[in-house]
Amino acid sequence: MTLPPQPRREAAFVFILITVALDMLALGVIIPVLPKLVVQFEGGDLQSAARVVGFFGFAWAAMQFLFQPVLGALSDHFGRRRVVLASNLGLGLDYVFMALAPSLPFLFVGRLISGATAASVSTANAYISDITPPEKRAGRFGLIGAAFGLGFILGPAIGGVLGAHDLRFPFWAAAAFSLANFLYGFFILPESLPPEKRTPKIVWRSANVLGSLEFLRRTPALTLLAGALFLSYLAHESLPALFVLYTQQRYNWDASTTGWALAIVGISQTIVSGALVRPAVARLGERTTLMIALTSGALGFLAYAFAPTGALFMAAPPLIALWGMANPSFQGLATRLAGATEQGRLQGALGSLRGVSGMVGPLIFTQIFALSVAWDVFPGAGYFIAAALLATSLALRLKATDP
Repeated sequence: MTLPPQPRREAAFVFILITVALDMLALGVIIPVLPKLVVQFEGGDLQSAARVVGFFGFAWAAMQFLFQPVLGALSDHFGRRRVVLASNLGLGLDYVFMALAPSLPFLFVGRLISGATAASVSTANAYISDITPPEKRAGRFGLIGAAFGLGFILGPAIGGVLGAHDLRFPFWAAAAFSLANFLYGFFILPESLPPEKRTPKIVWRSANVLGSLEFLRRTPALTLLAGALFLSYLAHESLPALFVLYTQQRYNWDASTTGWALAIVGISQTIVSGALVRPAVARLGERTTLMIALTSGALGFLAYAFAPTGALFMAAPPLIALWGMANPSFQGLATRLAGATEQGRLQGALGSLRGVSGMVGPLIFTQIFALSVAWDVFPGAGYFIAAALLATSLALRLKATDP
């Protein structure tokens, strides 16, 4: 694989970091308020709202599942820049639509649109693969995770403060961030995939979900790696599905408290992604780093499940943050199993896995939470299941051979 000159690669990498940070900032702004807006539309019925939030998560992920492979194949043919720009513009306009939503059905349509357009992270991963040698990709994916975390440090805090005044304000802020991101990318972001490295035609077989998932069965190593990654993705769905509702029900947190708590989670993740991933992978290798990350995540979820107070609950984010080393390690291993012209399809396929987990995860975790509220038993059951999923992911990874 021929890489562009070093100064150009470094500049492009900085650009994509800023793009991801702005995109995640927009997404993070609405996290503390979207479930609460659903509760408002449901007349304050927390049990009913939990079920609705689960279906919202399912619908958003279903759109990701359907569109990620298409966008991955399109980026292999047309380049990454156009996909990132289209994503940011679509998200910005959709946040305006949700800010004006007069009822729950309109808000639901808005989530469908955002699921179809929110593709910049997977495309950014393909972008990084374009400009980074294989042995350095895990570290670079870690920095992408740090940019992701930075957005979630500021986003939920801003969303919590704005939401304390009006639950619609964070959607307007998210729209502003996404549209600013579009303008930034339009004038600044360079293309990472030169014409000679693009696929001569769109590979439509990989641009549908079945063909995309078939791509992950090309070798036993990739299949096992994809299975372990899927379980990690599924466990992750417990966080957006449960965090706001769980802390409101068990610890009586309001939007502002939830926003600041999510900011603390984001700070922990950013420190790990930005400062620990590269030295950990360099010293221990991707395999050992991944094992430590999955073990830490499982322990963190157990702490979430059993913490009797909000203060003890907030002692667990450092463990969850160490789990943040898993995805860069997974990504670094996976990119070694695909060619230079296949990175977009690989990321589209991995995006499909995230889409599947995003469809079933919110339904599973929110229904478990709704039942625990109705029956008044073990409110942390969802987080306990997340810990079990990570333990199983670790077992699958131990069976796989390194690429």
